[in-house]
Amino acid sequence: MSEGRLAGKTAIITGAGTGLGPVLAKLFVDHGAKVLLAARREELVREAAAKCGESAIAMRADLTEEDDVIAMVTRAVAEFGKVDIMCNNAAAPGTDCYVWEQTLENWNATIAIDVTAAMLCTREVLRQSMLERRSGVILNFSSTAGLAGIPRKTHYVTAKASLRAFTKTVALEVGPYGIRCNCIVPGGIDTELWEAWARRTAAERDVDYETHRAKLLSGVALHDISTPTDVANLALFLASDESRTITGQSVVVDAGGYMLG
Repeated sequence: MSEGRLAGKTAIITGAGTGLGPVLAKLFVDHGAKVLLAARREELVREAAAKCGESAIAMRADLTEEDDVIAMVTRAVAEFGKVDIMCNNAAAPGTDCYVWEQTLENWNATIAIDVTAAMLCTREVLRQSMLERRSGVILNFSSTAGLAGIPRKTHYVTAKASLRAFTKTVALEVGPYGIRCNCIVPGGIDTELWEAWARRTAAERDVDYETHRAKLLSGVALHDISTPTDVANLALFLASDESRTITGQSVVVDAGGYMLG
């Protein structure tokens, strides 16, 4: 699609091996973007890039390693000449535990991938491309867990909540350079990861999965759950020039489970 909503744009998408990442990459490519997909598992990210066609390249990167982040952005600039869109999608749920059971290893590992990696990726695209060109879009991916809280997930909730504050501050800093920064806040996304969590918590409560799933969605206005495509469509809008005066915002996409305001 040469005349898509992202025609002529380039993007980096992290966490692009599974879940939302590959769907996001395919949608961006379909709308005219060239995309670098990055993830820790090389085989998966290469498969995802292959499904996107010639406008996509894959790269293994451990975003908890500063040198890997620098190399990732350097390659994108070398391949595409610029980076227009940075999607900080990489995330890890960590291990569920009550705060009195929390380990420093679990806490630090979750913060490293869910928050520090987003900072490093943001820093590098600004340094290597966006500031000089006075143009760009940064999208952070949070979770309604960071709004409402979830028992046994202090590590994850804290990480996802901090991304919203990070987004606001970055938007203020980069705004004078014509760069935007927004935060996408999904609720549950209908992926293998969410289903695995729902099945595990159903087993813990000794109820069948379908009953537990229905209960989880009963408090959602639409009694539904977002698909990866639903979330990707919001990202497409925020990455495009159609949202040129939207910045510093956290936008919820969760079928009406959590309503800001």
